[in-house]
Amino acid sequence: FWTLEYYQAFFDVDTKQVLERIKASVTPIPGKNFVRHRLRNNPDLYGPFWICATLALALAVSGNLSQLSALRGHPERRYSPHFHHVTVAATLIYCYAGLVPLALWGFLCWRRGGPGGDSGGSFSLLETLCAYGYSLSAYVPAAVLWVVPVPWLQWVLLALPALLSASALAVTFWPPLRAGGRVSAVAVVATLVALHALLAVGCKVTPPKTHTRSWGGSGAAPAPPDASSPP
Repeated sequence: FWTLEYYQAFFDVDTKQVLERIKASVTPIPGKNFVRHRLRNNPDLYGPFWICATLALALAVSGNLSQLSALRGHPERRYSPHFHHVTVAATLIYCYAGLVPLALWGFLCWRRGGPGGDSGGSFSLLETLCAYGYSLSAYVPAAVLWVVPVPWLQWVLLALPALLSASALAVTFWPPLRAGGRVSAVAVVATLVALHALLAVGCKVTPPKTHTRSWGGSGAAPAPPDASSPP
């Protein structure tokens, strides 16, 4: 656990494998389980780590650029960037990508009677983390396109990746969840989809309204001094 070799196995992938896993994570196909058909007992953390980092950076940059574009045509207002948006977005994304899969894995272990039990081919913690991390790749192009300051288009771009990635997660985790009962499986899948939708909304509202400064403090340019007034 304290050796570098222990963690090397989590990053033992090449570019081709990462691209194939990204594609599979956003294309839900019934009967094609992401863990069984793509990970093939070789889950990694390289792809999920950089996907989360890229998404956090894209959210922060696109949020600032969107607000900057909205201020065009208002020369009396001064734009003030907020670089701490990267920290806020990264905290949200990494917490989601770590805590939700951990809770799901814990639930699956509990249903099958412990980590060593068996309930119809459940997934390991690393496989669960990997599946969730790759599912977030769908939000990256949408976050880049959020730079367009058109609210309805931003919401459309939000709904499409959320639907694709949530569907892929549902297809992936349905088999181990169904082994514990159909009713509970439907309830858990619905919870996963709802959490994924909340993440999408959180990504949309993470960059808050950009603070602007107005010349003269009232939003209008200051009036020039009267030439007749004494100095």
